[in-house]
Amino acid sequence: MALPATVALRRAAPADFPEVRRITREAYLRAGHFPADHPYMSVLEDVEQRAEHAQVWVAETAGNVVAAVTLTFTGQPYNEIAQDGELEFRMLAVDPAHQGEGVGRAVVRQVVEHAR
Repeated sequence: MALPATVALRRAAPADFPEVRRITREAYLRAGHFPADHPYMSVLEDVEQRAEHAQVWVAETAGNVVAAVTLTFTGQPYNEIAQDGELEFRMLAVDPAHQGEGVGRAVVRQVVEHAR
């Protein structure tokens, strides 16, 4: 599988939140992780809350947001496993229309590089 020509990772702006919500919802539902009425879906869809208590990032290809991920650190509300000096990433979602193109792999590589 070839990686996309360019995947640019950046902090999400409030204008990105509706697309982050759509991508996350569609990716989780399509994968069958939760039914649409599962309580955790409301957590995933509350991008504003995540952005207030962690860092929401988006990945773009050809100027379009195609993935989203949440970065968190020790002591933050979304932290579950990171210890001092570590970054934790959660809620990685790739737009179903772009799954299988290497977007998720590119996002993980860039998040790891950012953490270093």
